[in-house]
Amino acid sequence: MRRLLFLAVAFALAVPARAQLPDTLSHGATVSLLTILPGDALYSAFGHSALRVADPLTGFDAVFNYGTFNFEDPFFIPRFIYGKLDYFLSVTPFRYTIRASEIQRRPVIEQTLDLSPRQVESVYQFLRVNAQPENRVYRYDFLFDNCSTRPRDVLERTLGEALHFAPKPNPHESFRHLLDPYVADRPWLDFGFDLVLGATTDRIATPHEVMFLPDYLMEAFDYATVTRDGVARDLVARKDTLLRIENRDRKQAALPWPLILFGLLFLFALLRTGTALRRGVLPVTPSRADVALFAVTGLVGLFLLFMWLGTEHHVTKWNWNVLWALPTHAVAAYALWRNAWVGWLCHYFRAGAVLALVAFVGYFFAWPQAFHPAALPLMLLLALRAGWVARLLRSVRAPA
Repeated sequence: MRRLLFLAVAFALAVPARAQLPDTLSHGATVSLLTILPGDALYSAFGHSALRVADPLTGFDAVFNYGTFNFEDPFFIPRFIYGKLDYFLSVTPFRYTIRASEIQRRPVIEQTLDLSPRQVESVYQFLRVNAQPENRVYRYDFLFDNCSTRPRDVLERTLGEALHFAPKPNPHESFRHLLDPYVADRPWLDFGFDLVLGATTDRIATPHEVMFLPDYLMEAFDYATVTRDGVARDLVARKDTLLRIENRDRKQAALPWPLILFGLLFLFALLRTGTALRRGVLPVTPSRADVALFAVTGLVGLFLLFMWLGTEHHVTKWNWNVLWALPTHAVAAYALWRNAWVGWLCHYFRAGAVLALVAFVGYFFAWPQAFHPAALPLMLLLALRAGWVARLLRSVRAPA
């Protein structure tokens, strides 16, 4: 509770008004990039970046933060799901940023930039104008327009050709795989990400694009150069750890609980199906477990389809998970539950079994989209039980 109260006070002290920002800076002012390492909360899992402007002669010392959102908005979750999430630039006293990071036990690294007074003033004036209420709001994009890409874009717009980013770091990884280390300790969140993210995130990110993650932005600044007084020099003049957290546990990969759970479910279903086949006696109606399996899978498929076609997210489009999580499974499950065994249902489950097997085999032959390993036993489970239900429906005479 104390943490939430402090963060709320810090949020309230954000400075959006022109009157609270000095008109100009002295020649001793500096601009630096602050990198706040990942925290325990979901919103802080990937770290954070912000720009600090400090003027020791006037005492002005503030953090320009593009990662601010209105946590009191009652429609925050619906807006986030729909892809219409607005973030804004806030300006907060530097001491509050450090204090908030200390409370959250998140180390802070500062890279002071080697800019001329004129370049510092140019960056500050851009931020000052951008912080006005009519300018500060922007449409957040997780991969291409966020708290990490905005500081980079500010420097590119204000410094122009004087700034040069080297093609480093270049991990040669897809957006999807770049996210994996940050959720390695949260296997269910990792599974959820891979389930919702579509094939567009399987493209290899360029060195410029990997800066959407604060860690890579910080490293890119280490390799960047800036031309000052006609001479190209390192962009970072000094790198300091402003907040060092002792005994801070490193994120370690947790047990793959989704894979374990779904694997056990498949083995149980395989044992149960094999036992029934050996006995040679088919039940009269499909089991409630099968109805629940296809109902839940169908609802998941409907959600994935909605995220693909019904929202403004581009990262959730072309999601090949709907190949095995068929939205139509919800309709088929309802028909099973109501004993409405129409003629097409047997053929439907046959086709569903084939599609689940195709999705499983495609995992090993480079689908356009990378499936989470935990989805593999789910595919086999759906193929097994869909085939079983198809056989059951074929042997049981449908009611008139």
